[in-house]
Amino acid sequence: MSRSTRLFEIIQVLRQSTGPVTARQIAEGLEVTVRTVYRDIAALQAMRLPIHGEAGVGYVLRSGFDLPPLMFSQDELEAIVVGLAMLGRTGDPGLERAARNASAKISEVLPEGTRPPAALHVSRWNRMPKAKVEAGALRRYIRDEAELRITYVDLQDQRTERRIRPLALIYYIDAVVLAAWCGLRQDFRHFRIDRIPDCGPTGETFVGQSAALLARWERENRPPE
Repeated sequence: MSRSTRLFEIIQVLRQSTGPVTARQIAEGLEVTVRTVYRDIAALQAMRLPIHGEAGVGYVLRSGFDLPPLMFSQDELEAIVVGLAMLGRTGDPGLERAARNASAKISEVLPEGTRPPAALHVSRWNRMPKAKVEAGALRRYIRDEAELRITYVDLQDQRTERRIRPLALIYYIDAVVLAAWCGLRQDFRHFRIDRIPDCGPTGETFVGQSAALLARWERENRPPE
């Protein structure tokens, strides 16, 4: 662990603590010597960070102090790069656009001298079929807890009209699936979004109910139809 990363981790420990933290506790968490922690604390105090305390008693970070945005370890930075790149597999233009914007913002605010991530390449291959309904619109309906009216064509080409409460999008390699409470079946159902030729809000909402429905859906873990 580099010294800059260690200093950052010490700040994080102090920020998250509800009381004084001893140098020994910090040293054990970071797997360094107590002497190293004392030196690091002194260095942070010299940088005018509001750390108060003393050896043998413990240290606290004055409330209200915040860190500069987006300080990542090298592994964290590389995990973000891979995660954002993999969004290219989803076939969701909104998420891909957001990933590009997020990458640009992260690049702009990283501290000077931060090493670039290792050469990491992610295949954009997918077999996502084209869908008439936009995944971005479905994500917005999920956030708004908006009830939807959909037309759905199942694998036997049977067409049904449904009123649903959308709960989650599941991104598989070959399809995007909408998990929802189905009013027609009075149960949870899963709908491939490429098989939804028509979709729109009913004007009704289920605000305040989605968390309980989602928790129940996760417990039951129903497979897609």
